This record gives sequence, structure tokens and C-alpha cells, in this order.
Amino acid sequence: MHPVRAGRATLITVDDCAFLEAAGRRIEYRWVGPPPDRAPTLVFLHEGLGCAALWRDFPDRLAARTGCGAFVYSRAGYGRSTAVPLPRPLSYMHDEAQHHLGPTLDAAGIRRALLVGHSDGASIATIYTAVTADDRIVGLALLAPHFFNEDLCVASIRRAKEAFETSDLRERLARYHGDNVDCAFWGWNRAWLDPAFRHWNIEQYIPRIRVPVLLVQGENDQYGTRRQLDAFVRGATCPVETRLLAGARHAPFIDQPRATLGILVRFVAATCGDARRAIDDTP
Repeated sequence: MHPVRAGRATLITVDDCAFLEAAGRRIEYRWVGPPPDRAPTLVFLHEGLGCAALWRDFPDRLAARTGCGAFVYSRAGYGRSTAVPLPRPLSYMHDEAQHHLGPTLDAAGIRRALLVGHSDGASIATIYTAVTADDRIVGLALLAPHFFNEDLCVASIRRAKEAFETSDLRERLARYHGDNVDCAFWGWNRAWLDPAFRHWNIEQYIPRIRVPVLLVQGENDQYGTRRQLDAFVRGATCPVETRLLAGARHAPFIDQPRATLGILVRFVAATCGDARRAIDDTP
């Protein structure tokens, strides 16, 4: 585990889990590979029902193949991080991007980062990069991204609600979220099913992104259609690459791990070379 070294960071260890204190929240995290003063860092932003553990070993494999470090964490309300009150505001992704992601990167001592966002995490990465102009960010790898709401997404989230109430889904999620399981599920589910959220749209941020972007989506994604990728390409003013993976649903790094890993390895290698040189040249 890489020890965090930042001026205002507090490192706490509880039952072999590591935590950061950032913006008044206790954030569960793990670190893979070299520290931020030795290599660029891949920052993993999980989906709306995810947490650090649900990335499985994908961050480890990507870090090993690229030589980058990987910072994998659970946002507040997920995993073993600080709980948040319900209901979540419909602005919860904007709030995370504008008020919490930056302090988390600061607390972790991040110097150069490529954000790897999945689903909600991809939306948060998009908003953050557009509104902050944080020069630490050298690229975005967005898996199953959401830039606007779709009927398909709403229908799948309704089915998830039914499964949570009638099947063992709550029990399975509790293995990862513990006491946060209801916070994690209902915070996500009720926001997306709120009638006012039907008009949620972040396409206005796309032209403000200046770093290279990779978009990866499964052909059978149950939460979004190819229209999400098309919207980004249509609005982009930055270099952008899109990949649609056959045989994958909403989590291509789980459904097609080998293909997804290969795509990201090539993107990281092409994107992070300048970032590595910037770190090497820093006094």
C-alpha cells in the first residue's frame, strides 16, 4: 500500500483498509504501483452502485501493464467510506465533481492523472475536467459513459429497484458496501428515477474538454445506447477515440476484460508519455 504524502492528508488504517480524510469525509482507498512522484496515476471513479472493491483486479492489471500507479477509491456513501444523507440531491454528480473529487486528488498527492470513469464515474470525470481546468488531468478513459438520460436507462434502473426489493441483490451488494448498502442503492436509484432527472444532460461540458478522451461501451449495454458515444464525438473539440465492444454489457472491464485492458493499455501509453516526462523533469 502506497503511503499517502500530502500536506493536509490524514492516513487512517482500520481492519487493513486504508482511508483518507478529504473535504471532511473519510474515503476508503487502495493504491497499486508506483507513487505519484514516480509515475502518472490512474484514478478510478466507480459506477453508481460501485466501490473500490467492485473494480476487481482490473486496476492492478492496467497498472502493471502501463507502469502507472492506480488510485482506486470509494466515494462517500459507498463501500466503507463516510455515509451521506438520503435522498441524494439530483445534482449529486455535479456536487461530487465540483466539491469532492479535487480535494480527494489533493489528499492523495496526485500530480498527473488519467481519470478512468465508469458510468456515473465517467459523468463525474467529464464534469470535473470541463469545469475545473485542472492541469493535473492528462486524459479521460470513460467506460459506459452517461452524457444524458435515456428511456433504456430508466427502464433498467426500474428493474434494478424491483430486484433490490425482491431478490438477493441487496445481500450481494452488502458484501461490498456493508452499512452503506441502502445509501449506495437508494441514493443512486431514486435520483435516476426522479421525474425531474429525466432531463439530466451534461452535453454542454463536452466542448470544454481539452485532453484526449477514450470512450468504451458494450454493444449490449443495458443502461445506454450508442447515442452516448455519438453525442460526445459530435460535441468534442479534443482528440477522441470510441470503441464499441461486442459481447459486453454495462461493465466492459468485467464482460470483456482482455479486450478492454488492451484498449486502455494502448490509450494510456499514448496519453501518459508526456505526463511521465513532466514528473521526471520536476525539481
